[in-house]
Amino acid sequence: MAELVLNAKPRSVIGKAVKALRRQGWIPAVLYGRHISPLPIQVEGRELQRVLSQARGGARLITLQVDGETHLALIREVQREPIRREILHVDFQAIEMTEKIRVEVPVIFKGASPAVERGEGVLVHGLTHVEIECLPKDLIEAITVDLSVLDRVDAAIYVRDLQAPPGVTIVSDPDELIALVTAPAAEAIEEAPLPAEAPEVEVIGRGKKVEEGEEEEE
Repeated sequence: MAELVLNAKPRSVIGKAVKALRRQGWIPAVLYGRHISPLPIQVEGRELQRVLSQARGGARLITLQVDGETHLALIREVQREPIRREILHVDFQAIEMTEKIRVEVPVIFKGASPAVERGEGVLVHGLTHVEIECLPKDLIEAITVDLSVLDRVDAAIYVRDLQAPPGVTIVSDPDELIALVTAPAAEAIEEAPLPAEAPEVEVIGRGKKVEEGEEEEE
């Protein structure tokens, strides 16, 4: 796996003044960790986009070079403008090779469910990511799930069924669902018809977190 390298510069601009920094193509960021004081930095926007596209949402280690010093880091948070999705700010966490880390990694499906292929059911997905704990040297990019074990309706895969490589512990709730084969919707309706007069249902939309346009002064 190719090393991900990102160059950065110390940043003196803070608060609302970072708007001008962004107009010049730089993204404000901060590097923090257990053994270093928080360090305001800035990274070139196009280089950051390149690294983000390869970092799998923070599941890859990044070699962050700041003013002649090298830090091994993870991307912990990316703040974006809600409408245009432009990057506003990034948090990097410096890590030590001898200390365990917790990272969310994506769940990747392989194969196919025999029950679904026979038309007996439909596949329902649960979690898209699970949290793992490991030393940095053991960090993996994803957990692979084999769907071929789902050979009947109501067959399911839970977090407790996942297989992690040596050195990696899955710390997500073991009872969380990963995938399930369920009866087709039409069949489910026939088995459980609606009452003659259905009750009114209040629909509550899922609220979207408002992302901060500017970071606090650091």
